[in-house]
Amino acid sequence: MCSAVFVSGLEPDFAQATLADDNALAAVGHRVKSAEPIIDRERREVRVTTKNGLTRTARYIGGQGCVSMPLDGSGLTFTPKPVPRNLPDAAATAWPMGDKLATDAAKGLDPDKLKAVVDAAFGTENALTQAFVITWKGQIIGERYGAGANQNTPLEGYSMGKSISASLIGVLIEKGVYRLDQPAPIPEWQGAGDKRQAIRIRDILQMSSGLRIRAEQDPDYVYDGKYPDHWYYYTGDNAFAYAASRPQQWPPGLVGRYRNTDPVLINYMVRLAVEKRGEDYLTFPQRALFDKIGIRSAVLETDANGNFLTQGYNLMAARDWARLGNLYLQDGVWQGKRILPEGFTKFVSTPAPAWVADGRPVYGGLFWVNGDKKFPIPEDAYFMVGAGEQFTIMIPSHDLVVVRIGRYAGHRPSQAALRKSLALLMELIPATK
Repeated sequence: MCSAVFVSGLEPDFAQATLADDNALAAVGHRVKSAEPIIDRERREVRVTTKNGLTRTARYIGGQGCVSMPLDGSGLTFTPKPVPRNLPDAAATAWPMGDKLATDAAKGLDPDKLKAVVDAAFGTENALTQAFVITWKGQIIGERYGAGANQNTPLEGYSMGKSISASLIGVLIEKGVYRLDQPAPIPEWQGAGDKRQAIRIRDILQMSSGLRIRAEQDPDYVYDGKYPDHWYYYTGDNAFAYAASRPQQWPPGLVGRYRNTDPVLINYMVRLAVEKRGEDYLTFPQRALFDKIGIRSAVLETDANGNFLTQGYNLMAARDWARLGNLYLQDGVWQGKRILPEGFTKFVSTPAPAWVADGRPVYGGLFWVNGDKKFPIPEDAYFMVGAGEQFTIMIPSHDLVVVRIGRYAGHRPSQAALRKSLALLMELIPATK
């Protein structure tokens, strides 16, 4: 709610009504939903009280968006910072570094069929699609916005931010700071005999570290009335310390599980490297990645210790998600300059061996892959995915990037809408590779 109101600028009633569907609310209602959230515009915060009388507060702090405040009232342990954008005026700069679009980007395509593709993505009104953008050969050919959004609105990406985490570690690998196959240099694991020293950066990126937490996405998860560990990474005070303290469940690289521990550890390693180099951590993503590819709207939120929580707390405008998608479509090269290491795009878009061995060839390196043919698009497609049907889809064989963002409450009806849109798009756009 805090992010929706104070970062995206949505009206509180609309934000609350579309925050989750009835099934999601029923699943958590007996635990955390008891009273209307209090929107305090003077303090720029949102407060919610649970049935057992516990009040949690999320406060807007500026450049780092909103943060869940510590229960003990101790406040933040870091000083929030504005995030400068070292970029030219977007309105006066050509896409992709700015927002002046090519007038002939869709030349040769049937305009009525292209409109049908875009319209289909919005489906019925209850799909609650807020943004849909298509780029072809690097240029925007289709775009539309729904309630509460325009081309500049930072929208919740949820777990699409895991792919931001991958991108930031990729930047550091390209700089020679890290290697994919090196043991992860987590300080808490360096004691004598600690088996976690065998976990490589590769294993963590592929969600196969083998670290133990209780996560609702586990195939054998059964709700037992307790708060899933997976959620502590959003509501605790120090996500990095919690992730680093998790014990080993399986040897690394053998079992694939969708657990927040792994992307949080990737972010931890980003912070360790940036601060070791004497650089500012809070502005690093903008300086080292976003400024390079024209992204102006990114808001990466943190915990109370100033640790980025891009496993789910991040917002960007749809055009900026498309820019990041095109960086991958271009093999990590932007306007002739390499930003991600050679071979990194192939790594993140290839089914991880541990997931394949588990009979689920759907996950790469903090990106999902189309191994189960969930969508009517080629098998070479891979995606950034977030809760509530947030997608940035790269289709290399067709030189396409597709971004769909919407309110969580519309995620069920939006599934059919997106599939229909993609099917129409495949009929319209021929393979280029």
